[in-house]
This record gives sequence, structure tokens and C-alpha cells, in this order.
Amino acid sequence: MVSGWAALLALGLAAPFCVYPVFAMNVLCLALFASAFNLLLGYTGLLSFGHAAFLGMAGYVTGQAVKTWGWPVELGILAGTAAAAGLGLVFGALAIRRSGISFAMITLGFAQIVYFFVLHAAWSGGEDGLQGVPRGKALGLVSLQGNYAAYYFIFALFLAGFAVFYRTIHSPFGHVLRAIRENAPRAESLGYDVDRYRVLAFVISAGLAGLAGSMKAIVFQSATLSDVHWHRSGSVVLMTLLGGMGTPIGPSVGALLVVTLENYLSGYGSWVTVITGGVFIACVLAFRRGLVGEIQARVSSRR
Repeated sequence: MVSGWAALLALGLAAPFCVYPVFAMNVLCLALFASAFNLLLGYTGLLSFGHAAFLGMAGYVTGQAVKTWGWPVELGILAGTAAAAGLGLVFGALAIRRSGISFAMITLGFAQIVYFFVLHAAWSGGEDGLQGVPRGKALGLVSLQGNYAAYYFIFALFLAGFAVFYRTIHSPFGHVLRAIRENAPRAESLGYDVDRYRVLAFVISAGLAGLAGSMKAIVFQSATLSDVHWHRSGSVVLMTLLGGMGTPIGPSVGALLVVTLENYLSGYGSWVTVITGGVFIACVLAFRRGLVGEIQARVSSRR
């Protein structure tokens, strides 16, 4: 187990020398976003169709804080993360009153409100988005203009965010979330406040998604409507299911697969969507638990 995590850490450290650093940073941002979504779907059993609202809003808040207010990049990222967590608290407290498809539709409706707010806000740049966000300096010392320095800064943030996710799912709180996912009435009969646990999970998930959005705004030096659009919420569902819902690293693998397909098949234009859909169908038919989930199941059966 330890050797596996060490290998993944070494792979992350070597990544910018093997692939284009901006591509690697994009994978890290979306991998954290998918992990945040996995906390809600894979471990709590709540399907949200509005998670793009947290990713995109955090990016806009971070961009505004760094570009217009002149805040250091660290404070800008904290502001974006806090804004997403606060938004998650409001959305979660209202949406948690319903479950199943009703919950999913409510989160989609809230996300659309955020989308139209960002589209028409005077400071957001409208359809052009918020452009020219400076990367600044890490801790006021290390310039992030270079892709290698920026990569390791983003990688450190990813590790911090993933550590929060990993600690959450392996804590007593995480075990309660699993119990709620499996049988909410029974968990409630044991004395657990199911709604309270679900709201807390929603807030943590929104905060991690916001951290991913803040990182993405720094990487691409912009915040755009594509990260607030419902298509982004659909893509994170795809990443999670491809990699393996309810597994720690499955959604990260799914994010890597989806970003790789979108990047290296971009020359095919709209056919990228068709190819991605075909890969998704093939993986769902061949690997019902997702790629990582299926591997774990087969290893466990052999043991």
C-alpha cells in the first residue's frame, strides 16, 4: 500500500518532464474535482448535477481577488475555496430535503442560477470570461510564470486537497457516510443525524471542488463560462464512473483518461464527443465498477 502511494507520488513529481506541464496541471485540477464529486456520489450516495457551480464560481472569485483586488495568489485561492464551500452550504441545506432524482434536479437548477449570474455580472467579463489573471508568486518569493514552478505549486495544492478527501473517507465521519449511503433509515435509527452528515459532506465536497476551480483559474490565467456550464457537471460524472465510483484514486484515473482523450483527439473536432462516448460505453459494459474498481475486485477475489 505504502509503495503504491510512493510510486504515485514519484509519478506526480516526474510528470512535467514527461508531458506538457499545462496538460499535467489540468489533469491535477480535474482529478481533484472528480475526487470531490466522488465524496458526494461514491461515499454518500448523492448524485449532484450542479457541481460545476462550485468549480466555476471559485475560479471567478480567485481571478477577481488576484487580478482586481491585488491579493496574493494563496489568499485568492483560499477566497475561491471559501466561496465554493459557502455556496455548498446554501445549496446543500436546501437541496438535502429531497433525495434521488429530485435532489439531482435541484442541484442542476441551482447551478443554472450560478451560470446566469456569472454570465450577466458586470465584473465577470460575460461570454469572454475573466481574462488576464496573474499567476503571481508563491509565498511572495517564487514566481509562478514558469510552467515548472507553477506545476509543483499546483501539485502541492492537489496533494493537500487529496489528503483532506482521503482523511475524510477513512475517518469515523466517512464510515457514517457509507452507512448512510447503504441504508439511511437504519443509520438514522442508530441516532445519526442523516441530514446534518449529508450537508457536511456536501460542504466538504463543494470546498474541494472550489479548490480545484481556483487552481484551474491560476493555471490558465482565466475563468470562463465552460467551467460553470452543466456540461462540466456531466463530465465529472463521466470521470467518476470511468475510474471507479467509491474508490480513492478511481476518479483521478478517470480524469486522466477523459483529459487525455479530449487533448490528443482535439484534431477530430466534434468527433471527440463521439469517441469519448464510445469509450464510456465500452468501459461501463466491460468494467461495471470502473477501471480501478474492477482491478481492485479482481485482486481481492484472487487473494
